[in-house]
Amino acid sequence: MKIILNNRNETIDREQVTVNELLAIKNFTWKLLVIKVNGILVQHKDYDSKTITEGDDVSVFHLVTGG
Repeated sequence: MKIILNNRNETIDREQVTVNELLAIKNFTWKLLVIKVNGILVQHKDYDSKTITEGDDVSVFHLVTGG
């Protein structure tokens, strides 16, 4: 399937993936992430159930803390 991930065209070798599967495929391992699919915030508790399909626009933001 083809998706947009962080404003880049990406091809994933599956028809659909969950948010957690996408994070594993793309090796996003940061602790503090904010994820939007088609502009809608995905809560952490929904990472295993929210599916990403052909044409979806996915944004993954890494939160940085500090002082």
